[in-house]
Amino acid sequence: MQAIQQGKDGIYRWVYELNLYTNPTIFFLVSKIFLGIGLGLFFFIQVLVMIEDGFQLDQLLDSIVMLAAGFVGILVLVAVGYLVYAFIMGGKYCVLFEMDERGVKHTQLPHQVKKAKVIGMLAVMTGAAAGNLTAMGSGLLAASHSSTYSEFSKVKSLEILRKRNAIKLNEPMNYNQIYVDDDNFDFVLKFIQTRVG
Repeated sequence: MQAIQQGKDGIYRWVYELNLYTNPTIFFLVSKIFLGIGLGLFFFIQVLVMIEDGFQLDQLLDSIVMLAAGFVGILVLVAVGYLVYAFIMGGKYCVLFEMDERGVKHTQLPHQVKKAKVIGMLAVMTGAAAGNLTAMGSGLLAASHSSTYSEFSKVKSLEILRKRNAIKLNEPMNYNQIYVDDDNFDFVLKFIQTRVG
């Protein structure tokens, strides 16, 4: 890991290499997204069924069993997809962070951006072939997205994951994960905490 350096422009910069095999932060994030989508679809379908047929306990119990099986299936697919992603990325997610008084920018490094764009375009093509709009949308987003910026004044909450060397900045419709090594973790955390409203 590289030490944090402050440039003449006042911006703190550091590079972090996240080991995709030993640090599960990205896997957990992707799993939460897909499980949340699955849960949302389950509730939507249950409301439609209840409107159509009324409340039926046996139907609800059958649906809950199907939901549990679906969650297991989703987790297996996410795990396989994550391992493929980790393999293509060489087991590392390399990020440049730039932090000043107003916010912090998370930028995927250029050699990894190219790989991520290829993965994103593969997801678009796979989604299109399967008629899956969700996969197509996710792929387009991945292919076009290489940096995230969080303005401290807009951050609503922080999630501190010291064991995973991560600080999550949660804004409405924007979630940024800041990675920092053990030696600099407290400095970055305090810097962010004192500027987040």
